[in-house]
Amino acid sequence: MSEAYIYDAARTPRGKGRPDGSLHEVTSLALSARLLNAVKERNGLEGHAVEDVIWGNVTQVKEQGGCLARSAVLASDLDESIPGLAINRFCASGMEAVNLAANQIRGGAGQGYIAGGVEMMGRVAMGSDGAAIAVDPSLALKSYFVPQGISADIIATEYGFTREEADALAVESQRRAARAWEENRFAKSIVPVTDQNGLTILERDEYMRPGTTTDDLAKLKPSFREMGESMPGFDKVAMLKYPHLSHIEHIHHAGNSSGIVDGAAAVLLGSKEFGEAHGLKPRARIRATAKIGTDPTIMLTGPVPVTEKILKDSGMSISDIDLFEVNEAFAAVVLRFCQAFQVDPGKVNVNGGSIAMGHPLGATGAIIIGTLLDELERQDKQVGLATLCIASGMGAATIIERL
Repeated sequence: MSEAYIYDAARTPRGKGRPDGSLHEVTSLALSARLLNAVKERNGLEGHAVEDVIWGNVTQVKEQGGCLARSAVLASDLDESIPGLAINRFCASGMEAVNLAANQIRGGAGQGYIAGGVEMMGRVAMGSDGAAIAVDPSLALKSYFVPQGISADIIATEYGFTREEADALAVESQRRAARAWEENRFAKSIVPVTDQNGLTILERDEYMRPGTTTDDLAKLKPSFREMGESMPGFDKVAMLKYPHLSHIEHIHHAGNSSGIVDGAAAVLLGSKEFGEAHGLKPRARIRATAKIGTDPTIMLTGPVPVTEKILKDSGMSISDIDLFEVNEAFAAVVLRFCQAFQVDPGKVNVNGGSIAMGHPLGATGAIIIGTLLDELERQDKQVGLATLCIASGMGAATIIERL
C-alpha cells in the first residue's frame, strides 16, 4: 500500500456569516475556485496534475448545489479533465474529503488530490436543505431527535460540566486565537481573499472577540433553554431517551458555541511519486483515518469513540499523540474529550478554535488538519490527531505524522 503525504494546506480567513461579513458578496463557487488556484500556484502545479478534487460542503442547495466540486474545477485554472466530487458528512465533510483522498492514494487510485471544503453560511443558511431526521416524523420519533444545541446541553448534564467551565474554555479559545494571529502562527496557511480588481477583501479571521471575559459571557442567556422547555419540548424528548436525567442543564450560548462564518480550506495530498514528479517536499503523512456512528440524540460525543477506534486501528495510545485539534462545535464537546482521555488542555486547540474563529461547516475538517500541521511544525512535534463531532451522531478523526 502506498503512503499518502500532505504537501500543502491552505485556507481562507473566516468571515462573519452575515450580510455585514467581509465575504458576504463572494459566492461559494468563487471562493472555492480561488483557493484551488492558490494551491496550484503555491506548488507550481500544472492544471492536470491531480487526479480529482474532493470538496466537502454541507448545505448542498442553491449556489452550493449541483456538485460544487466540479463547478469549482471548471471555474478555476485546473484542467477540465479533472472531475470533482462533492461530499457531505456534515461538520466533518472537509476532513472526510481529505481522508477519502488519502485512502484513494493509498489504494493506488491516483497519485495526487486536492481535498477540502467550503461553507458560505451567510449566503446559504444552515438547514435550508432540509433533513429527514428533523422533518420526517417516522425518523425523528424513532431517533429521539433534538437540535444540536440541546445535544450539547445533554452532554453538559450527563458529564457534569458547568456553565463556568464552558465559559472559561470559550474565553481561553479567544485568547489563544488572538495570540496565534499576533504571532503570525497561521501565516503559512492563510490565503487572503481578493476581489476581481486584486484588492484585499479579507486577510484575517474576523469573527474573533479577543477581549471577551467570563464576566461578559455570564451575562448571556442560554440559547437553547426556550426550545428545550417550551413547545415542542425537546428537553422532554431527551429525558424520554435518558430517563436517568431529571432535567437538562442549559449552559450553552452564542459565546461558548461555534460561530457562523464563511470560509474554505484545501489540502494537497499525494504519493511519494507525486511529490518527486512535481518537485515537492512532503510536510506530513496521513498515518490513520477513522469514522464512526454514535447515539443520534446526544449526537456530539463522536470524538471520544472515534478516537478510541483510530488509536486501536493504528496500534497507538493517547500518549503517542503530541497535539490535538478537537472542533469546538460547543464547549461541552471539548470538555468531554479532555475528560474522557485525561489529556492536558494545553495540548488541545493550541491556537484557539471554532468558538473564537467560527465553524464553516464544510471546511472546518480541512482547516483543523492544516492548523494541526502548522502547529506540529512550529513546536517541532511529531504526531497530531484531529477530530470532529458530527450531526446525527457520528465522529471522524485523522492522525498525521510530521516529516
